[in-house]
Amino acid sequence: MLTLTHLSASIGDKEILHDLSFTFEPGKSYALMGPNGSGKSTLASAIMGHPNIVTPPTSQVLMGTEDIKPLTPDERSRLGIFLSFQTPLEIPGVSVFDLLRIALEKKMDPVMMHQQVKMYAKELHIKDELLKRSLNVGFSGGEKKKLEALQAVMLAPKFALFDEIDTGVDVDALKSIATFLKKHLPKTTTLVFITHSTRLLTYVKPDMVLVMKDGTLVKTGGAELAKEIETHGFETL
Repeated sequence: MLTLTHLSASIGDKEILHDLSFTFEPGKSYALMGPNGSGKSTLASAIMGHPNIVTPPTSQVLMGTEDIKPLTPDERSRLGIFLSFQTPLEIPGVSVFDLLRIALEKKMDPVMMHQQVKMYAKELHIKDELLKRSLNVGFSGGEKKKLEALQAVMLAPKFALFDEIDTGVDVDALKSIATFLKKHLPKTTTLVFITHSTRLLTYVKPDMVLVMKDGTLVKTGGAELAKEIETHGFETL
């Protein structure tokens, strides 16, 4: 369970998030929606502990009962928080095998890890050659997002944030990614899909839809809220 309590966040002298409070339940899936510039990615970065984001002492980010605000991003990751990048970074000289071998050191046998990655790659229709190349260098948008999904499943986090995993992905690839995540992530993992489009929700089918505008949480609801957004947009909320 991850709980935000009176979370405000600033970058420089600009406050972007304003007094957000919400509890994400284990095993539930959420769609975090809102127009561009509403603060969705800033919220994800605040949860992950981005060093450029400043939060006041009154704000809390609780993982269970522990306030994780003092923790660095790598410490939060070791607690089981995962964040996929909206624009995955290129890492010259480091393959996905290299990255996961280090991340899963002492947790999984390297040979078993290698076999698991190849099996998942085949399921996601990722070419074998991409697993050996520098991560994301020269990859298409869809290939990058598929590899983000593969990494998430291999790491098996407790709380997973996917920042616009639908961007730059065609319909077939999006369906493949959504199905893959639902199938292979632990049933207790909390999933948060950040998007400004309802296209992703066709495949994800979240338990709850959250809508942000101007750095605040303005509305929550179920599938009916997603349909309202699809019909009327965000302006009526």
